[in-house]
Amino acid sequence: MWQALRTELAPLGVEIVTVAMDTAGAEVAMPYVEAAHPEHPSLLDVEHRIGDLFGVINVPNSVWIDEAGNIVRPVEPAFPNDKPRDPGRWQLTDDMPQVMRDMLTEANKIKTDSVGYVTRLRDWAANGAASVHALSPDRVLAASGERTKAQADAAAHFELAQHLWRTGDESAAKPHFREARRLFPENWTYKRQAWTFADPMQGRSADLEGSWLDDIREVGAENYYPELVV
Repeated sequence: MWQALRTELAPLGVEIVTVAMDTAGAEVAMPYVEAAHPEHPSLLDVEHRIGDLFGVINVPNSVWIDEAGNIVRPVEPAFPNDKPRDPGRWQLTDDMPQVMRDMLTEANKIKTDSVGYVTRLRDWAANGAASVHALSPDRVLAASGERTKAQADAAAHFELAQHLWRTGDESAAKPHFREARRLFPENWTYKRQAWTFADPMQGRSADLEGSWLDDIREVGAENYYPELVV
């Protein structure tokens, strides 16, 4: 879907760059990249640097950067489909394991504003700096919020956990994944990366607290993504 939007907007001077955040490496992300046949840059971020630099705490998210290198919209949920989300998009079948049925039930409750996002992006592509959706530096800063010490400490623990995992010391990595979660529980990229290492389905494990299903039930699926920046 990003490729279709890129084809539409490239003549107006917009370049889309997609970034897969996955510590596991190219073998996980590449099949999806190859299936999409992108004509735009498709990058792999094994260290989650995008999260560190721009404040990405869930996916898919986007940041708009103008031709001068200025951020004109800070990180926010980003969906390239310009149709309303189908609340029944994930079909449940009788032969599914119960945990899968529970996960898809919650996934169907997630609220997104794909129409609003694509409408804003098209307006910016057409009008550039004159677009009402291109924010001033002050508004970008206000919408971005401050980074707390707890969040900074969480980033350090998460970075160390990734390093230890990549170098084969999984047992030493797990306490740092847990501490990153404790310090910054709103950061879904931290939690989902750790859960995926323990269980590809992001289920419960003896080594990590929570699971995707447990945590989304706790916060409410309707709160999984924040509203678009005004």
